[in-house]
Amino acid sequence: MPIHPKIASDDAIPRRRLPRSQSTTMASNFSSVPVLDYSQTTSAELKPQFISELRHALIHVGFLYLSNVPVETAELVSYIPKLFALPQDAKDKISMRNSKHFLGYTTLGAEFTKGRTDWREQFDIATPHVCRAVEGRGDPDYWSLWGASQWPDEALLPGFKATMERYLLQVQDLSYAFVRLMAEAFGLPADGLSQFYDTDERMQHRGKIVRYPQTEEGGQGVGPHYDAGFLTFLLQASDHRGLQVQNLSGEWIDVPPIPNTFVVNIGRALEFATQGLARATSHRVISPSSSDGSTGPRYSVPFFQNIGLDVKLTEHVIEFPEEILKLRDERGALAATDSVNFTEFDREPSGRVNLIGRVKSHPDVAERHYPALFKQVFPNGLPAQVSAY
Repeated sequence: MPIHPKIASDDAIPRRRLPRSQSTTMASNFSSVPVLDYSQTTSAELKPQFISELRHALIHVGFLYLSNVPVETAELVSYIPKLFALPQDAKDKISMRNSKHFLGYTTLGAEFTKGRTDWREQFDIATPHVCRAVEGRGDPDYWSLWGASQWPDEALLPGFKATMERYLLQVQDLSYAFVRLMAEAFGLPADGLSQFYDTDERMQHRGKIVRYPQTEEGGQGVGPHYDAGFLTFLLQASDHRGLQVQNLSGEWIDVPPIPNTFVVNIGRALEFATQGLARATSHRVISPSSSDGSTGPRYSVPFFQNIGLDVKLTEHVIEFPEEILKLRDERGALAATDSVNFTEFDREPSGRVNLIGRVKSHPDVAERHYPALFKQVFPNGLPAQVSAY
């Protein structure tokens, strides 16, 4: 189901630091992330309650747990330790450096956030897609951002590809259904956000499988950041704590794993598109620590729902009901956060914003596949340290 922006430019929704006494007394601040029961959406009696709770979570928190979702996770979770236990040469064979789509394996500690090492190892794998960019035709460079995934040798991990693709397509279906519910929560028709998406064959959504190894004292698994797209659906695939979100007064709130749930959060594109009605919330991951009794690594599987590559958010304006906009205004000013990424939505197509973010995160890939853009972003050549944020 293809579901394409009507937006006004608020230049990335300004966030200012509030005095401590004011920010901590705001009625709309939060100290925990709400849990919503997706099964309520199939009940005419219970769906209004779900929509009301969803509206609050979107406007005031930017994060929520979603329980009872129609997605099979057990088989994928069983593969994750085996995926990371592959021989290093098998992982390196599908290095992200080989892919102009920024899909593939990234070794431990290869990324930085705010100048500090992100202590994680990961595989970027996306929904099936045929890249529509044709070399020499003058297509936008960001069309090449989407394309085929790289997969480990089937003989080394039999059945993994089929399991991962099935999982990604199930979450894709969930994400489209969730967008329709989100539109209702904003007082729009169920298809009121469909203009943000392209046709099925022109859409791709990105997933990751991430390993955060245990360290002696914890530390930065991934530093404070926002996600770029509309929505993220996160499967916390082990029982390790570590995910934290930043509330309206800048305090870090734990989002511990809850069995049989997804964590859903708002991306910068959706915040911008809704004129700040939905709020993107700064978040980070703290590595598991042996000092607190943790054993083994933390595993997670985020799914990033994209919007159309050519969508320019400033070219569209969504007309929300006045009573919905009033809820946003009553929330008050947002505190400054530790995240600063994805500020280009006021002037660039979605695909270009995402490509710039990928270039900053993975300059070695960009130098190989996007030399012109690489030179713009890194005029002094390959940096010693890479940091998207």
